[in-house]
Amino acid sequence: MRFLNICAALAIFFSANATANPLIEQLIGATTAFLEKEIEQHLDQSSRDARHSISVNRLDSRLRLTPCPENSLRATLESPAVPVGRVTVRLACESEHVRWRLFVPAEVNLYQPVVVVTRALGRHDAINAEDLTLLERDVGQLNGGYLTELDQAIGMRTRRSMREDTVLNPNHLELDEIVKRGDRVIISAANSQISVRMPGEALEGGVIDSQIRVRNSRSGRTVTARITAPGQVEVAL
Repeated sequence: MRFLNICAALAIFFSANATANPLIEQLIGATTAFLEKEIEQHLDQSSRDARHSISVNRLDSRLRLTPCPENSLRATLESPAVPVGRVTVRLACESEHVRWRLFVPAEVNLYQPVVVVTRALGRHDAINAEDLTLLERDVGQLNGGYLTELDQAIGMRTRRSMREDTVLNPNHLELDEIVKRGDRVIISAANSQISVRMPGEALEGGVIDSQIRVRNSRSGRTVTARITAPGQVEVAL
């Protein structure tokens, strides 16, 4: 008997949820239409080539509000500032006889090709074209950012090790060293009155404008110099 009562209760519950509810239909319709417009504007402004989907969270069918008269329902984006990922839409009925306000949660999935690594990479590994590909991902779920062009990563190095299929973001990358430890370099020093050039050896690696330690091959003295080009460093007089 208890089992039958439970089944009857479940049948009533699901049939009640399946019954059309004009208010719920209005809320879902208004939220979806608003988000469609917002995401289209966002894509137009950012010149993105992406597809999207919108899902409105399940609403409580026990809501006892009067449906809002046509043209009196206003929708605004409550959060976040960009209509991607988990969003909240503020719906307000502002007619003469019906006034209420609701916050409707929804999710906007934005799918776009992003740069993904094709194999496991170690820390400070150089990134080549064969290490990368473009795969579609939901960018609303990529909290650390992402890259959309392979050229943004080719020639760079990894700051940390990463697994195959990792979505690259700017924080994963560092410039490749144009001067490496042990390289022979030309040390330049100049002011308005004198210019000196001498051979040296890099004791550290670095990129353009990095400050590294360099040993003067003639004097054996170690100085701090700024990298200005491949094989070229500069010290202040």
